[in-house]
Amino acid sequence: MYKALRNILFLFPPEWVHYFSMNCLRLICSVGLLRKLVRLYFQPKDQSLPSSLFHLPLKNPIGLGAGFDKNAKYLRELEALGFGFVEIGTVTPLAQKGNDKPRVFRLPEDRALINRMGFNNDGVKVIAERLKNWKNRQQATGNRPPLIIGGNIGKNKLTPNEEAWKDYEICFKELHPYVDYFVVNVSSPNTPGLRELQEKESLRKILLHLGMIDSGKTISKPILLKIAPDLTKEQIDDVIDLALEIKLDGIVATNTTIQRPGLSEKSEILSKKIGAGGLSGLPLKDASTKMVQYISERSGGRIPVIASGGIFTGQDAKEKMMAGASLVQVWTGFIYEGPAIVKKICKELSN
Repeated sequence: MYKALRNILFLFPPEWVHYFSMNCLRLICSVGLLRKLVRLYFQPKDQSLPSSLFHLPLKNPIGLGAGFDKNAKYLRELEALGFGFVEIGTVTPLAQKGNDKPRVFRLPEDRALINRMGFNNDGVKVIAERLKNWKNRQQATGNRPPLIIGGNIGKNKLTPNEEAWKDYEICFKELHPYVDYFVVNVSSPNTPGLRELQEKESLRKILLHLGMIDSGKTISKPILLKIAPDLTKEQIDDVIDLALEIKLDGIVATNTTIQRPGLSEKSEILSKKIGAGGLSGLPLKDASTKMVQYISERSGGRIPVIASGGIFTGQDAKEKMMAGASLVQVWTGFIYEGPAIVKKICKELSN
């Protein structure tokens, strides 16, 4: 059924379809009975896959990567679809529009996307208030286990790199009461100069500063780092060494790639017309898995990894976990597989 609907939706611009689809789902979920039916149909039937990481209780190990619900507007709907955790953002101190449209493109032959969104979001104060309201509603209804929320944080486009740590501090402090873990995003290819912050000393300054703030809180929150798949071996080694040195809570591997690995001829032509942007989806799968495996092996399994990149099926998720991942995130797979993706992956993982 979804495949037929997808064929229709793919006739329209990707970003418009994204908001149209999620707003339709929000309308459906605003009616209590319909929301229960959505949960009944889409949530995994097998409850044998509960997971935990950083002592957070997860209904299952399947999460939604950052960039899908940038502004924390669709948490109720995503919870109804069965996600074990959802990463909101990337959030920046000030609201920003992001890059010019069009900025999301499909490569359907390769089940891939290219995006150059540019951290478009409502700004940290608005998003923090939205999360506060969500948390209050969750506590009032007594849902257990609750939907685990990650906060993916970044810097504003106009903030120079030497002052980037201030932007991460602002977002960290504002979101700290309302998210369950943090992901420091220095790996998006769509903010000029951002990836330079993946260098060891730049990372050290940002991560140690956030750790210092976190240590002063009554309840500490895990801090993870999201890295690009395009790092050199030396850069990856630096990240791993730093993570072990400062006892970083984990790594998200990986963000989108600026490379165009293994595209079909048709997609290759399309990608050249599209131009700059981060590639996600099936072409990223192998590079992401290799990165997960390398981090796991070189760290001796001491760094928890959330795997992201090219996950469409239960088999894809199994490969990531066999490579050393503790949890997995979908994004592009959600677009191509549809709202039943969590249910399908969990079913395949259980077999």
